[in-house]
Amino acid sequence: MSSPLNPTITAVPGIRVGHAETPDGGSGCTVVVGPFRAAVEVRGLATGSRELGALDPTHLVEFADALVLTGGSAFGLASADGAMQALANDDRGFDTGVARVPIVPAGVIFDLTPEGDRPGAAEGRVATERALADGGDDPVATGLVGAGRGARVGKVLGPLSSMPGGLGSFCERVGPWTVGALVVVNAAGDVLDGDGRTVAGARSEGGEFLSSDHAVREFAEETRAELEDRGGPMPGTNTTLAVVATDAPLSRVDLVRMTRVAAGAMARRIAPVHTPFDGDLVFGVSTADEALGLPPLELTALGVASRHALEQAITGAVVPSDTNG
Repeated sequence: MSSPLNPTITAVPGIRVGHAETPDGGSGCTVVVGPFRAAVEVRGLATGSRELGALDPTHLVEFADALVLTGGSAFGLASADGAMQALANDDRGFDTGVARVPIVPAGVIFDLTPEGDRPGAAEGRVATERALADGGDDPVATGLVGAGRGARVGKVLGPLSSMPGGLGSFCERVGPWTVGALVVVNAAGDVLDGDGRTVAGARSEGGEFLSSDHAVREFAEETRAELEDRGGPMPGTNTTLAVVATDAPLSRVDLVRMTRVAAGAMARRIAPVHTPFDGDLVFGVSTADEALGLPPLELTALGVASRHALEQAITGAVVPSDTNG
């Protein structure tokens, strides 16, 4: 069950989160600050990212200092520069003997508009400073904030049929540990609740939900003209970005295993998902000081709990969390 005081990812000890929006309020970024061991599971086919190689279990650097989730497509990767600056100012990072170099992997969503601002170093720095200033006990602000500011869902039938997406978060206990999730939902597909009902997605002119899954399955030449009139979709113009976090003492290899199970949440709550139009990825992190390793059954329990937390966060990004099912 989630914590009654803080039902979001910052209930996981060692996790801090900060948001920042662009001056025009149309986009933004979210920074999750550690340090933590980290892994990544890439599921989408149009990912925009930075420093994912540092999350390979064989990589020299054991810890990441922060993760950046940002709007602005590939332009938004500049947000990580500001995050690095703020972390360096706080004397964080991998000690090279010459200087501490913050390790900051990042992922982007596509929320570009013709005249809109794009998150950059300034927004990354502000979001990181806000995370560092926060004691870590307060719930994460959700909805149209941070990297979720410009998010939309149900775009597989074109932007005219879509509706706002957003940022969601959830946490729960499993045995002696806490598991939390944070997600930015900017999907081509529809968002579903626990019973498979559409709660946000493509809509008709009358406001009724359309099944994006059904529309894709029934795609035919006569449908193509209608889709073109609606303006989309275009490859790479979507993406769901997620972070699952725990204080369980997982090794980097076990983090890969947990994160792979957690990523199944996207298939349960987004339809269709992992399309050529999406750059979906899931980061997995452990804030424990040591990596002790866990028996397979306990590791499976953590994977299932993180998947469940991510499911709740996905639906909670677009509807109140108490209606997730």
